[in-house]
Amino acid sequence: MAVVSGALAVLSAASLVTPATLITITLLLGICQALTSPGWQAIQPELVPRAQLPAAAALGSLNVNVARAIGPALAGLVLAVSSPAVVFGIDAISDLAVVGAVLAWKRQANAPAAAEPMAPALRAGVRYVRNAPGIRRILVRAALFVLPASALWGLLPVVASKRLGLGSGGYGLLLGALGVGAVVGALLIKTLRAHLGRNTLLGAATVAYAVGGLACATLHHWGAVAALLLLAGVGWLVSLSTLNTTLQLALPTWVRARGLAVYLMVFMGGQGVGALVWGLIAGAIGTVDTLLAASALLLVGVALLPVVPIRALTGTLERTVVSPWMEPEIGAVAGHHEEPDPAAGPVLVEVSYRAAPENSAQLLEALHALGTSRRRTGAARWAVYRDVADLERYLEVFEVPSWGEHQRQHHERTTGYDADLYRRAAALAAEPPRARHLLPPLHDQR
Repeated sequence: MAVVSGALAVLSAASLVTPATLITITLLLGICQALTSPGWQAIQPELVPRAQLPAAAALGSLNVNVARAIGPALAGLVLAVSSPAVVFGIDAISDLAVVGAVLAWKRQANAPAAAEPMAPALRAGVRYVRNAPGIRRILVRAALFVLPASALWGLLPVVASKRLGLGSGGYGLLLGALGVGAVVGALLIKTLRAHLGRNTLLGAATVAYAVGGLACATLHHWGAVAALLLLAGVGWLVSLSTLNTTLQLALPTWVRARGLAVYLMVFMGGQGVGALVWGLIAGAIGTVDTLLAASALLLVGVALLPVVPIRALTGTLERTVVSPWMEPEIGAVAGHHEEPDPAAGPVLVEVSYRAAPENSAQLLEALHALGTSRRRTGAARWAVYRDVADLERYLEVFEVPSWGEHQRQHHERTTGYDADLYRRAAALAAEPPRARHLLPPLHDQR
């Protein structure tokens, strides 16, 4: 980002900036931000204790919203006494300051682990999100909020200039009102969390934000609009902080950055797509009707909270990584045990359970819960079978793409909650479960 902003400063000083150049550089900065944001958010649990994570997430959201409100105003002041090249140069230097802060961070040393290849790692992250109902629900709630909420951010300049007759300073004032509201929201959120549940808090915050959109659509005095945009800023900050904190608490360490990347695709992508769509709609039916429609959709999202709430246990389950399984038995060739090649696969794992007749239904239920865990931690396919020759015997079968990924399933991806699911199934069996690991014959030929 420092390099791209620096290039923009040089081009601007040389009077070589064209609309196409500016759009390209904006795209590059967006890509850089998309690459930076997941890791930036994923380190928060390493910086503060788990109990302080909600406050840290609120502070992070506050910083973003304050910067969004104050940054343009400061840039305008600098621009008034200098040139665009100076503004972009200061931006580049500010990015270098962030680099320095990261380099100065004394991160706690962790046990070394082999890096995952990029493509399998991405697939593992998507597989985790697909098989984590609590995470999926957060993504749904984020989409229901950000898609209609993007209308206010996208159309606020039009409201300031055309509906209220304000210049750039007036637009800055309205934007500043949202930023000040975010500051107030950050100061209030701890108290609000102490008295309201997550779903109630999210619903109230969404209503508060919708009021800002309604004000922009119906009021004609800038003072009244700015006052209600303060309330909208509170709602924006509280909504972001609630979703972000719940997600960070729900994701285990090994997949936190990847899970946050999916969330940011939904949230930031929703803002971008939403702004484009609402802009097109406003061009067709007008700004007022568009803002009314967006506010109505926000309220519909609130009405759907009883149907699609954030799940009660999300963010409260044990996410510490453990290793509850015995190591796979590896056969010997000429008296020598040789660990399979990490790239060998796919690996077919069979786990045999014998159920007492009175526990059959409970065991089957426990195995299906365990199956979701297996898919979250690496299994591409999972199923459970019953032996027709021995009706008390159940066979859990799942496939992991490679031996290396199955080893990660053993040592790096199984959380305390996953281990509890396995122990529950094992406790319902009449004897200890027995596991087999199978690889394609080609592996033996190598």
